[in-house]
Amino acid sequence: MSMGRHFDRSVILLCVHRYLTYNLSLRDLEEMMAERSLNVDHSTVHRWVVHFSPRLLECFNRRKRVVTGKWHMDETYIKVRGQWTYLYRAIDSVGATVEFFFSENRDLPAARRFLRKALERHGRPDRTVIDGSQTNHEAIISCDAENRLLDRSRRSPKPIRIRIRIRKSKYLNNRLEQDHRRVKRRIRPMLGFKSMASAEVILSGIEMVHMMRKRQARFAYNPCPSIADQFEILAA
Repeated sequence: MSMGRHFDRSVILLCVHRYLTYNLSLRDLEEMMAERSLNVDHSTVHRWVVHFSPRLLECFNRRKRVVTGKWHMDETYIKVRGQWTYLYRAIDSVGATVEFFFSENRDLPAARRFLRKALERHGRPDRTVIDGSQTNHEAIISCDAENRLLDRSRRSPKPIRIRIRIRKSKYLNNRLEQDHRRVKRRIRPMLGFKSMASAEVILSGIEMVHMMRKRQARFAYNPCPSIADQFEILAA
């Protein structure tokens, strides 16, 4: 992965890694680089994060471990330009991140887009736990029906699986609520997002680091790498 021209690869990777991983602002990183006698403007760090986060996530997803067949699905609030937006998220029965989707709206089309993304990457779960949201319930039924029809149209030799079982339980989704908090804890020092586009990209990087902490990627020559090591491997 090309890391740029004007600064050494290690400097760029260090800034992207530290911004996505630790509770630092862009100006914190600017000061930290100045202590190393490196004149790196905070806006330059932001450009690096926005540019490289999607590429690192793409490499990470190619190594991502298989998730279990029980998903917990919910959405949480993220503020962008003073307005509430929504981060749809799902984890499996052992707490691994299944998928995430950032949306300006909290409605049926957004829930469907999130589920289609999850189903395309991971296949159909056996069951899904939601907190009682009727919109999410309808989205699961709709996307499950689409998926089953697609299986029939392909004339797959595999038998059509039973419908996804849906359980509504706010109590059973407590684990997902805790998982939301770990992601949002990183967002607080950023002092708010200025645009939907940059918010979407930076959130994807934060989610990637969260999955790194959960050891959700396979690395053949290092079964238990640190987050810094994982960045190095993905950027190689």
